Amino acid sequence: MPNPEAAVSEIRYLLERGYPKKSAITYVCNHHMLDLEFRHIFTRILYPQSTITSRRAKTVGCGDIELNEIWIDGYNILIGVESAVRGDPVYLCDDGFLRDTRGVFRNFHCSDETEQALHEILSVLALHNPKRVEIVFDSQISKSGEMARQVYRKMKALGISGCARTSKQADFDLKKCNQMVTTSDGGIIDAVEHVVNLQACILERMQIKPIMIKGLIP
Repeated sequence: MPNPEAAVSEIRYLLERGYPKKSAITYVCNHHMLDLEFRHIFTRILYPQSTITSRRAKTVGCGDIELNEIWIDGYNILIGVESAVRGDPVYLCDDGFLRDTRGVFRNFHCSDETEQALHEILSVLALHNPKRVEIVFDSQISKSGEMARQVYRKMKALGISGCARTSKQADFDLKKCNQMVTTSDGGIIDAVEHVVNLQACILERMQIKPIMIKGLIP
């Protein structure tokens, strides 16, 4: 019988001993006869202790937003919150960040859930009174310009100073901004000095609990 709890423990064991993540997950999931869905989830949520320690050390609370500038990974945060609004799985990962498993960035389309997610994101930002907010959307995604304009109008209505814009190199811009960043993208988290776990604050305010697989969090 498939045994995901044992798989989590065994993948962690291999990661701590330097095994490549993809190889470790493939090997263990084959052994426990776990399907592609589990492999995708494990890839998103499991990390070696060195990564966990580094990312948690640079994580700051939403209270630290006050009177500071913050840059936001637009689609990353929007789709994560939208997943929670839709009732899709959102996982609490080893590094303390929340991640969904929708993988819809290139096929993203606005919906009623998108509007609600935007409202929740901007409401939390307004509540914490940042000095300035810059929301960066990947221009390669369809209708990103329209999305940025819509978000900017909502920011102005809520009295949030800053801008919403598109970029052909959104990840690069976020990595090099030298400001607080909010994202769940591991590559960006590893490259910046301070990361705000905004999505966790939003879900807490919405009283939505992320999924924790038994034995997942060390």
